[in-house]
Order: sequence, then C-alpha cells, then structure tokens
Amino acid sequence: MGFVDESKFWVKAGDGGNGCVSFRREKFVPKGGPNGGDGGKGGNVILVADSQLRSLIDFKYRSHFKAERGVNGQGSDRHGKGGKDCVIRVPLGSIIKDGETGVVLADLTVAEQTFVAAKGGKGGLGNSRFASSTNRAPRKATPGQEGEERWLRIELKLLADVGLIGLPNAGKSTLLSKVSAANPKIASYPFTTLDPQLGVLHFPFTESCIIADIPGLIEGAHQGVGLGHQFLRHIERTSILLHVIDISVDAEQMLADYSTIRDELSAYNEELLSRKQIVVANKVDLLTAEERIAKIDLLAQQNETVLSLSAETGEGIEELKSMLGDLLENQRAGVGDDIPG
Repeated sequence: MGFVDESKFWVKAGDGGNGCVSFRREKFVPKGGPNGGDGGKGGNVILVADSQLRSLIDFKYRSHFKAERGVNGQGSDRHGKGGKDCVIRVPLGSIIKDGETGVVLADLTVAEQTFVAAKGGKGGLGNSRFASSTNRAPRKATPGQEGEERWLRIELKLLADVGLIGLPNAGKSTLLSKVSAANPKIASYPFTTLDPQLGVLHFPFTESCIIADIPGLIEGAHQGVGLGHQFLRHIERTSILLHVIDISVDAEQMLADYSTIRDELSAYNEELLSRKQIVVANKVDLLTAEERIAKIDLLAQQNETVLSLSAETGEGIEELKSMLGDLLENQRAGVGDDIPG
C-alpha cells in the first residue's frame, strides 16, 4: 500500500482530573481547614503539519487517537498533573473536516502549523476552593470536565508548484524523471502511475520547485471514472500545469486528447483553466521534421504556450527547465505569469 490521500479518524481529548476533598490533619489542630487540590487538565489532541510526510498511510493502520486524562487532585493542596497531549503529525496540504458535517476546520499548509482537534477537559476544583466565612469545612469538590471527542476527516492536497497532467501513456513519468530528482515507475501501459509522484526541480538562480505527476486522467475522471477523480484535487494548489500530450498519434487523436483533459479540468473545477498552462508536445523523436511542425502548429492554434520535446531522448528538456525557472521566478516576485521570450 503506497499513497493514501483521504481517511477518517476519531479523536478524544483527555478528561480533567477530579477535585479532592481533604482536610488538614495536624497535631494540636483538631479541626484543620480544607486542603483538597484541583484536578489536572486533560491533554489536547493536536495535529501538526510535517513537511517530511507525503501521504496519510499511517491513518490506514490507526484511526483512534486519545490524549491522557488529568490526574486527580490530592490532599495538602496538591493539584493533579495535566494530561499529556496527543500529537498527530500530518502532511503539508492536509485539510481537516468535521466527520459528520463535512465543514472545513483547518487547512494545514505551513510547516509546523498546528490545529487543536479536541480540547482537554478542565480539572475539577478541590474543596479548598469552596471555603468561606460561613463554611469553613466544605465537603464539596467538582469532577473534571470531559474532554472533547469527535470524528474527523482528513484529505490531502499535494503542495506542488507544477502539476503534470495528461492522458495515460502521454509520457509524464518519463518527463518527471528527466527534469527532477525523482525515479517514478515507468512502463508502456496505461495507469502505471497509481500514486501521485513528487519530484524536485533545482534551478541555478532561483528557489527549487516541486513537481507532481498526477495519475493519468481519462474521459469522465471528474465523475469518478478511472483513477483520475481521486487525484484531481492534487492539482488544485499548483500554479503551473504542464499538459503533456503524445504527438506521435494522428492529428485528430492528438487534438481529441487535448480536449479531453481540458474538459475534465473544467468539469472538476473551472478555475483550473485559468492557471498558467504549458502544453508539452512529447515524443517528437517519433516524427519527421514536417510532421512535427504541422502538429505543433495545430496545438499553437489552441492559444497555449507549446514546447516540443522528447522525454525519452532528452531533447528540449533543458529548454523546459529554463522556461519553468523563469516563470516561477516571475510568479514569486509578483511580476505576472508571462514567460520571457
């Protein structure tokens, strides 16, 4: 079992410790005053965003999380110790929802960002708290409050700068392995990439970026057909989409492939079409020079930035890296999304 991007889990914060009823028992003081201590606070359940985690695989093996209860108060005004928090580390990009209503409670996008998923109960009060001028020997103490408990749903949206999209066998995995420090499984049959693959692309003059290879989409993906539906959410956070197209097929099929992906993006979230998109015309090594020019012209008519390359031979890879570096540098500087010519 590899990548997991959705799960449901139960959290229970610690109950507060009970307050104590106790009286001083000192020599020559037959009627000592109250000295019962307060109970300790129950521990919280806390989620922490961890930049080292990449999936929710741990939630497949553990779905219940419970913090410690507070210790009861004791005599001699000794307060109970607070319960230990239960800390759950989750990947960056985790969205936390109420398990019953589906309401979004937290979106953890910054390393070490925290969310208190369940608050521990307050400790009860000891009888020393209830002493007064009219009641010097109270026999009253309060129990600790119960800690919060609830079911939560966690969903993961990968935090990547660039998303690789395209039909199965378009060559996305090969491209990812060539432009970044990633070694995804590569084979010549559909749905090789069952899990999103992440790669890091390093630039000489700007901050490196993360590229996500999203499993091949097919027609109807937004409705749950094939593997695409469960992974479409992972391109929602990307600022650049690399639409990889196999241009070794006939022209009619190539344009149909292009339209299929565009339609799936629009049906899932129309806003995705407004992202900066580079059409990567892949497998040019399988075409003659005349065929290559004709097909790239067809794609250019779709009003997109088109770059031809061969992920297999490496032709055009450096040009793509340079284009991405310039584009990301401009975006980070707030210049816009135009690619320098």
